[in-house]
Amino acid sequence: MHAIYRWANVIRYPRKRQPILASEAEEYHETAFKATRFRPIQGMTQMLTPFIALLALLLAPNVGLAQQTYPTKPVTLMTTFAPGGSSDLIARLVAQKLTEQWKKQVIVDNRPGGAGFIAMQAAARAAPDGHTLVLGHIGVLAVNPAMFPTLPYDPIKDYAPISLVATVPTVLAVHPSVPAQSLKELIALTKSKPGTYFYGTAGNGSAAHLATEYLKQQTGIDATHVPYKGTGPMITDLLAGQTHMTFTGSGPLIPHVTTGKLRALAVGTASRTPALPDIPTVAEAGYENFETSQWYGILAPAKTPTPIAQKISVDINRVVALPDVIARFQHDGDVPKGTTPEEFAAFIESEAKRWGVVVKTAGIKAE
Repeated sequence: MHAIYRWANVIRYPRKRQPILASEAEEYHETAFKATRFRPIQGMTQMLTPFIALLALLLAPNVGLAQQTYPTKPVTLMTTFAPGGSSDLIARLVAQKLTEQWKKQVIVDNRPGGAGFIAMQAAARAAPDGHTLVLGHIGVLAVNPAMFPTLPYDPIKDYAPISLVATVPTVLAVHPSVPAQSLKELIALTKSKPGTYFYGTAGNGSAAHLATEYLKQQTGIDATHVPYKGTGPMITDLLAGQTHMTFTGSGPLIPHVTTGKLRALAVGTASRTPALPDIPTVAEAGYENFETSQWYGILAPAKTPTPIAQKISVDINRVVALPDVIARFQHDGDVPKGTTPEEFAAFIESEAKRWGVVVKTAGIKAE
């Protein structure tokens, strides 16, 4: 085969200046193409790295902007109970203080009933922009998962935990017509007349329901459950003598205890509450290691932007640290408690495990 001598069409090896045959040229061309086909340009990675970082920064959510602009409209804070109970008192106080901070109204929306399903479902389905929040509690977040075979909401996946707000001591209070001056006397009284005494709660699966069943399990008190749609109507009937007792959050009970309309026999916390310093704990009555209290925390719908969730958490922590809020909480027997979103998430998980055991042991069933 003749050699190709036209220099314009000659392919040379790097160190070979003489012309090559056409067949050699074809073979060399194929080899060179394969060797260089996927070889990156030297220095390209180093050139792209700062560009990619800058692009990611520009495309990422602007944390500062989100925190500065939120909220852009009124915020709804849902509760799972009717007005008048601990959740309502806490929600309204927090809403008032957040309204003052944000210069946008925070509206408390009471949605009682259905073991908290109504409010929790509504919150889960709301737009995840931080303008709809819900005040969750031990019942809907720690008890319901153990008590119901299926739930219309997922306590973990459907919400973004924001912050714990307060823990509330439980108080065992009876109507003045009940002839018992102490926990031991109440236990003996109810055992002597089985099926005669009734206790009210804010609803099936509520914190008060769980606390009372736990108390029954530990002490042997004989009392029949009467569920209501909220603490307010429950206390109304208790004051009227329609039921005999309750073991619920201290907030709505303290005013009636101090005026003599109800009689407090014990508190469920590990130590006495400053709001009722003369009332002994259940443990002091002889039931060591007994402890139960309610707790409340704020959540947002899942997928709420992290910067917004963090801002709300910071602002709530600021609220519960205000001197007048602390004073009001202490007056009601509540303990202010702010956390980070991560701390609140871990707390919910630990409480669900703890009370899941109690629910199973006590045999509490959904009605």
